[in-house]
Amino acid sequence: MTSVAQRPSETAYPTRFRGAPERSERIGRVLRLAAGVKELDEELVDRIGRKMSTRDEVGARLVRAMGRDRPDAERVTMARFGEALEHGIDSVPDAPEPLREFFAVVDEVPDWVDFDEVERGARTIRRMGRSVDDVLLQLSLIGGYRFGGPADLLVATGGLTGSTAMRRLGETKKWALAISRPGGMRRDGEGFKLTVHVRAMHALINHRFETNGRWDAQRWGLPINQADQASTLGLFNSTLLLGVRALGWIVTPAESRAVMHAWKYVGWLMGVDEDCLFDTEREQNRFNYHILRVQDDVTPAGAALSGALVEGKRNLDHGRFGAIAGPYARLRLLSMLRYFLGKRDLRDLELPVTPIWAIPPIVATNLVRSGLIARSRRGRRYLERAGDRFAQRDLRRTFGPDSPEIGALPG
Repeated sequence: MTSVAQRPSETAYPTRFRGAPERSERIGRVLRLAAGVKELDEELVDRIGRKMSTRDEVGARLVRAMGRDRPDAERVTMARFGEALEHGIDSVPDAPEPLREFFAVVDEVPDWVDFDEVERGARTIRRMGRSVDDVLLQLSLIGGYRFGGPADLLVATGGLTGSTAMRRLGETKKWALAISRPGGMRRDGEGFKLTVHVRAMHALINHRFETNGRWDAQRWGLPINQADQASTLGLFNSTLLLGVRALGWIVTPAESRAVMHAWKYVGWLMGVDEDCLFDTEREQNRFNYHILRVQDDVTPAGAALSGALVEGKRNLDHGRFGAIAGPYARLRLLSMLRYFLGKRDLRDLELPVTPIWAIPPIVATNLVRSGLIARSRRGRRYLERAGDRFAQRDLRRTFGPDSPEIGALPG
């Protein structure tokens, strides 16, 4: 089980907690209906508020050990971490205890994990193809920028602004793609290794911002905290499923269970508390609704991040037709954002409001793909291969000839 500790503070919650109640209630109306929530569970709201000040303690101990002086026998080096990640902890002679503890946690497979179900979830995501990319960018990522906190941390790290915007987005796409590859979440799979890498990277970011005085923990809570990590996980599973349905994709109950199971294991590996991991969409949507209701108002960080991504779409490597394809990609994104977020939220993010002209052909195409092609085994394999081809083309557009590496840990 993930171990977390309450950070001492004068109040139970950071000041961002329930910072914009009327706005959050308005934004959450559709999710409330999807989750079947009649009234707020104040006990759950309290738990979420306290999780804004809790961290992944296993990851935190690992990072503290990385900062020990060179002669210290308990010092963890990046070479040792990389060796343990690639070949297992037993390949590291005299491994320091924090490193052994970290890998004892991530190498343990919980009894509830069904790898066949994980694979089914991964295949479901792959055959949804471009719609997954659309929903994760528009509803999950840019939609998440409507609230202060995580968006402000991204700006503080330089992660998704200016010239780095699309590259960092591409790194996230590469991670999600690796998770959905066949065998990707097995111990030797790239998805497993990148997920563990990202967990260590999150712990490192937390440590840096907690110790350098550049983060207002009283306002925002810990830089990367359990509430925000659980919220992010919800954007990749049940929010993804809600979004693709809104784009015309027919999701069967078996597909829903498989996707939720795959991301539940990813969340567990990431260090998300087990009481924030769910088996069904309804449970996750209920939790997501309560998370949404305690959010703060939009901050300038949201507009900066959203604007960088919208403009970045125009500047990708679109090949010889870039003069046409670039502006079209930007307009298509704005059209879909209008559909998912609405006029008021687009104005909050300082984005242009455009008609939803892009939606009808997407819905029509997805109804055919999911309602007809996906009903046969051969059709499902075809859609998976098509999804793989789109993902690879998208990475090439983002990175060009460069290698798409996930954010590097320091040497």
